[in-house]
Amino acid sequence: MTFRPRQVYDDALVIDGLSVCNWNSDAVFRQLRAGNFTAINATVSTWENFIQTMAHLTAWMRRFRERDDILQVKSTADIRAAKQQDRTGIILGFQNASPIENELDRLGLFLALGVRVIQLTYHETNLLGSGCWERNDAGLSNFGVDAVKEMNRLGILIDLSHVGPQTTLDAIEMSEKPVAITHANARSFCDHPRNKEEEALKRLAEKGGVVGATSYTPFLPNGYETTVEDFVDAIDDMVERIGIDHVAIGTDSTHDQPLEFWHFIASQQGTKFPSTFADGSIPYTEVSFQPKGMATLAEFPNVADGLANRGYNAGEITKLLGGNWIRLFEQVWNE
Repeated sequence: MTFRPRQVYDDALVIDGLSVCNWNSDAVFRQLRAGNFTAINATVSTWENFIQTMAHLTAWMRRFRERDDILQVKSTADIRAAKQQDRTGIILGFQNASPIENELDRLGLFLALGVRVIQLTYHETNLLGSGCWERNDAGLSNFGVDAVKEMNRLGILIDLSHVGPQTTLDAIEMSEKPVAITHANARSFCDHPRNKEEEALKRLAEKGGVVGATSYTPFLPNGYETTVEDFVDAIDDMVERIGIDHVAIGTDSTHDQPLEFWHFIASQQGTKFPSTFADGSIPYTEVSFQPKGMATLAEFPNVADGLANRGYNAGEITKLLGGNWIRLFEQVWNE
């Protein structure tokens, strides 16, 4: 090794493809700076409707006014500015298209408010298509096809992480722009409904998309006992499948979230807990949803050490830490 991994990390644009931490926690934002994150895709909504999501966006506008350690990302230039200013860029993203309800024009409204990433479905069926936990997946609906076309036109990145198998394939084929799976691993690497089938991963890469290998421990073979080294196994696996130019990182981190949050996201349509897809006995606030060695956001630089120890060179590590994300954003965001 002829380079220092921590120096590579400090010089890189470090981008987390998905984070759903408690945005009311000051500690979360302080940890983001301690971990030297350049930018994160911060979840604004999962099950929320239009009115609820607008309330969350209003709270974000207040945070952007009041905090000097973050800035809102509306372009890749903003990400580079965050790096220069030692701040964390916040990319506003949805994990569900439910906030648009049945009005396609709301996509343009949310774009104007700074939303740059939207996942088509979350766990279950909505008006666009089916989620990964649904009983049957009929693929994209007519409304979903229209939404994909409109997101392409507007320059909103399409996320397929929680989307059902057929709806995922339909969206990849229908989209004229590359799409993302911001936080998932391969199903054959870890057999979990949230992880992705080989066909979808390969087709996404063929069309220029990016997959964020996720460090969320339930989606890794060793579960709650996962280490940083185990997470690097997942990155390795994804690189072998689809090539290093199409792999990034999406932690799916949930730091400082209370029990109410877990019951909400684990509910059917956000209202029925326990759901058919969640075990109500899980001690959500007692287990580790991030690997040992990545238990806090400040420890994220350990990933660079892990990648270097596997033989990745400085350029490859830079791609995985955020270079591939920013290239995708440049292609999709109509810059």
